Amino acid sequence: MTDDVEQLVAYRLGQARETLEAGRQLLGGKHYRDAVNRAYYAMFYAALGLLASKGLGSSKHTGVASLFAQHFVKTGEFPPREAAYLTGAFNLRQKCDYREFVEPERPQAEEVLAHAERFVSEARRTWDEMRSRGHD
Repeated sequence: MTDDVEQLVAYRLGQARETLEAGRQLLGGKHYRDAVNRAYYAMFYAALGLLASKGLGSSKHTGVASLFAQHFVKTGEFPPREAAYLTGAFNLRQKCDYREFVEPERPQAEEVLAHAERFVSEARRTWDEMRSRGHD
């Protein structure tokens, strides 16, 4: 794996962590819709990072989810339970961002952020494991 790829993965995982922190701050400020958005994007950035490690990517959110399932979940590198959080958060974010009168409550935003935390942590674990194996 090249240094450029390793830097890109590290950048995306860092972006995921920062976005999670923004989500927590938004939750604390009672901006639940925006907290859901940030939780989803934290997972999305982590997935992009792992995909980059294999030279993969997509310009569409559904493409990222599909590639992630194919190259990480089906291979056993990433647990299906945590991977499902990405799809659930995507669906909720879509509703919150694009439908009228959809306002998540605090418990829902807290749950999505907790899922994002687990997803991003699992992505970090997966990346560390890939690096320790010398996976290219």
